[in-house]
This record gives sequence, C-alpha cells and structure tokens, in this order.
Amino acid sequence: MTSLDPRLLEILACPVDRGPLSPVSGDRLYNARLHLLYRIEDGIPVLLRDEAHEATLEEQKTLSAEIGDGSN
Repeated sequence: MTSLDPRLLEILACPVDRGPLSPVSGDRLYNARLHLLYRIEDGIPVLLRDEAHEATLEEQKTLSAEIGDGSN
C-alpha cells in the first residue's frame, strides 16, 4: 500500500470524475468506477488522465478484492 498521509488520501480525487481514489499495492491509486490506475512517484500522486493506466479485466478483479469492492 501507499505511504501517503491519510489526510491527503481523504482529499485526493480522480481528475476525470472527481470521485475518491483507493490506495492499492504498487504505490498506486485506483478509481474503481472508471478502472483507472494512477501511479505515485516519489511520494507524489501523478493525477493526470494522460498518465493513468486503464486496468485490465484481470487487474480489476485483483484490485476490487484488494480494496474490498464487491462489484466485480
């Protein structure tokens, strides 16, 4: 999981839908609604749509289980 300050995690939002992001393994933030992954580089979230990675179906299943989302 990410080492971001929990207070920062509370206010961070996806730049696409303005919804919350979930920290996941590999120092990344995940938008489960749009299946987008944002990397965290040197402790700084890179919240640029052009830099986001679209999670594959397999990644979606793994990430949903990791964050406890029962939608997949």
